[in-house]
Order: sequence, then structure tokens, then C-alpha cells
Amino acid sequence: MGVGPQTWTKDMAMAWMLLVLAGLIEIVMALALKHTDGWTRPGPTALGIGAALASIFLLSAALRHLPVGTAYAIWTGIGAIGVTVVGILFLGESAAPMRLVLIGLIFVGIGGLKLLPA
Repeated sequence: MGVGPQTWTKDMAMAWMLLVLAGLIEIVMALALKHTDGWTRPGPTALGIGAALASIFLLSAALRHLPVGTAYAIWTGIGAIGVTVVGILFLGESAAPMRLVLIGLIFVGIGGLKLLPA
């Protein structure tokens, strides 16, 4: 796994792609869970469970080549930012300026973690 200055390899590139995909699927999971009505609606419930399993599977594959702290922070950050943006654009959630600033800080943090050596 090599922890130190990152040398960009095919494995590392694939790990980052898997991590981003896992984060995007995490967004699907959270949005599906919103529509389960307490696990009483089979479609959204199945989608939420399936997305959760897929997201965790992809995260675990990415962890073969990425540090767990960095990967987990980025995974949850992608999910948090994505769900917030979808909530604002499509679900009528608040787009208060301070909320947007704080989401922007999460984005900056994700970028910073990506740039730092593992």
C-alpha cells in the first residue's frame, strides 16, 4: 500500500475513481432513504440498501490503495455536499448564505486532503 509521498500509478488512479463513485452512490443512498417512509416503501428501501452496499463495497476497494482517514473523509464529504446540493435544487431545502459557505469549506477540505501526501 505504500504510505508516503504519492506516486501516481494506475492502481492509485483507479482507487480515486472508485472513491468518487462510492461517494456519488452514497448520495443516491441518502436520497432513497429520505423516501422510504420508515422502511415501509419497498422501492426506495431496496434502492437505499442496494446503494449503501455498493457504496461500501467501492469504498473498501479504494481503501486497498488509499489511507483510510483521507478516503473516509472524502467519501463522506462527497455525500454531504451532493445531498445538500440536491436538497437545495430539488427538495426546497434552505440555500442560506452561511450554509453555502460551510458546504464550500467541506469542498475545500476535500481538495486539501486530495493534494496532501498520504
